[in-house]
Amino acid sequence: MLETMLKAVFPGSFDPPTLGHLNIIERAASIFDELLVMVAENRLKKYLFSVEERITIMTELVKPWKNVSVVICDTLIVEFMKQRDVRILVRGVRGPTDFAYEFELSMMNKGLDSNIETIFMTTDPEYFVLRSSAIKELASFHGDVSGMVPPLVAEALQTKY
Repeated sequence: MLETMLKAVFPGSFDPPTLGHLNIIERAASIFDELLVMVAENRLKKYLFSVEERITIMTELVKPWKNVSVVICDTLIVEFMKQRDVRILVRGVRGPTDFAYEFELSMMNKGLDSNIETIFMTTDPEYFVLRSSAIKELASFHGDVSGMVPPLVAEALQTKY
C-alpha cells in the first residue's frame, strides 16, 4: 500500500507573528507530515514589516519543527495550493468573529476549488486576545509586548518603533 504524506498550508500575513500563531503552528506540525507556513503578500495591504522581514522572522521561529517550512505567496491561496499539490488549509480562530470571517473565506475557497478542505483550529485559551493590530499599536506606544510575541518579534517591533 502506498503511503501518502499529509500536507497542509497555514496562511497569514504574520505582521507580526504572535505566540498565538506559533501555538497553531506547533499543534498543526504535530498533526501533519508537512506544514507550509505561507506568508501572504497582498499588494492592497500596508504592512509594518516587509515580506522579506516577515519571511526571515518566520523562518527563524519555525526552526524547532523539522516538518515546517516558510513560503511566500502573492497569488490566490487556492492557486498556490494547486501548484504545491496541497489540499488542506489550516486556519486559526480565536472566537466567533474570527470564525465567521474564516468560514466565509473557506466557502469562497471551496467554490474556487472543491478539493480544498479547511480545518479550523482554535488557539489555546491564553492566546485568545492576541491580534497583530493590537500588538502593533501597543508596541508603537512602547508598551510591553513580551507576553504576546516571541523575543525575536519583540526586538523587531522595538527596532521599528
